[in-house]
Amino acid sequence: MTSISRRQLLGATAAAAASTLAPSGASAQAAWPSKPVSLVVGYPPGGLTDVGARFITNGMSSVLGRSVVVENRPGASGNIGASEVLRANDAHKLLVANTSFTINPHTFTTPSPNPLDFTPIGLILESQLVLCVNPSSPAKNLEQFRSWVMAETKAGGFSYACAASGGNTHLAMELFRERAELPVMNQVSYKGSAPAIQDVVGNQVPCVMDAASLLIPFIAAGKLRPILVTGSTRLPALQDVPTGSELGLRDFLVTVFVGLWGKPHLEPEIVRAANAALNTAISAPAVSGAIAKNGDMVGGGSPERLSRLTHDNYRLWGEIAKKNNIRAG
Repeated sequence: MTSISRRQLLGATAAAAASTLAPSGASAQAAWPSKPVSLVVGYPPGGLTDVGARFITNGMSSVLGRSVVVENRPGASGNIGASEVLRANDAHKLLVANTSFTINPHTFTTPSPNPLDFTPIGLILESQLVLCVNPSSPAKNLEQFRSWVMAETKAGGFSYACAASGGNTHLAMELFRERAELPVMNQVSYKGSAPAIQDVVGNQVPCVMDAASLLIPFIAAGKLRPILVTGSTRLPALQDVPTGSELGLRDFLVTVFVGLWGKPHLEPEIVRAANAALNTAISAPAVSGAIAKNGDMVGGGSPERLSRLTHDNYRLWGEIAKKNNIRAG
């Protein structure tokens, strides 16, 4: 039998203790976050994406034990914020972005960050779109809307308002036009949803299609008339408004979503920790209730859920942008 000296035994014991205490690769990642976490939002405060980010900061901070703060980096339809996260290559900088993230690579003439390169963490919320007209218009349903568009087109053209050229509301309206078999319309672009909606409320432009949470207050006040919603089911806040599918629009299912992504190749341990914190944050009754009250649908679930949404929207909007030669402006 080989004998072991006391010195050898003490040395082996110390080595084993050091091995136990030293962080392995996995346990080092499990220590994330080691500093405050930034949620980078590529839009100004107050919009759907910014609000979505602020819904989750307190809840995520409580779970992670570090402060979680929103950093607004507006510009280029979210590209500036996405580029910052890409450039920083920092696991503590996460990106909160919306559907435009999947559109920009197809519509910008300059290179845009590719959403498929980022690491999906989780879905924050989804919002159906609503097609609305001014209450003074002759359209109270889809068939009357069709007749109105046809008549106006013959008289010189029909216009619609949208938040930005090449943005999600622009492409969604073009998809609707195609599915409803309507003629080409004049797109009137604005710097954001608010001025676009206001011009339809003021009867300067005939119609708008935008997020339900933005339009419901105007519908409730009688300042806009809804024609249809774009999701798979009717909205609780608009139970009398049919879906496009109910009205016979083929393959017309559109939502605007807000999600949370990390840098490319974000470590799986960090994805799991961030996803768990996100799910806890949005499941809090105060948060889920506020999301639902706005007319949006609460997100959550696995990173794979956001990954599927990202891939599906990237493919769909790429096809629509190419078919209609749509460019960001």
